[in-house]
Amino acid sequence: MTMDDRVASMSIAEQELVRFVTREARLLDEQRFDAWYDLFAEDGVYWVPLTPDQPDGINHASLAYEDRLLLRIRIDRLKRGPPSQRPPSRSHHLLQMPEFEGRSGAAYVVRTGFHYTEARGDEQQFYVGTAIHRLVDDGGQLKIKLKRVDLLNGDAALPGIQLFI
Repeated sequence: MTMDDRVASMSIAEQELVRFVTREARLLDEQRFDAWYDLFAEDGVYWVPLTPDQPDGINHASLAYEDRLLLRIRIDRLKRGPPSQRPPSRSHHLLQMPEFEGRSGAAYVVRTGFHYTEARGDEQQFYVGTAIHRLVDDGGQLKIKLKRVDLLNGDAALPGIQLFI
């Protein structure tokens, strides 16, 4: 089955979920962090677990566990251009076709395999993993309730990731 066949066989709702996830990655790559921030529900969380199959980010150490307040702080720091970001980091997300996995309560669950590259100057970092989005309808708009990013080697000694995976 070709990519076009898979998209054609999706419902309109599933196509909208796929568009949402691919748009989210594009916003990050274009460093449109304010528009990306607006994709999160008021109680939305961005989470990068430290270990595979980590059950939660509250009772276990994580690479990142950020609610909207912490996301806002990080975005404001990136916009100010701290000395550690000269030259600024850039990113590129290469996504597999996002897959609608079903619903969990009121949330739509979408799983997406990815390759993520972050570059700054002559250096590049490369990460592989799976993103799980839990998306909710908020007044007719999809919003991120949870974005969980499971890195293939999240439990390894990793350099500092400057942007958002």
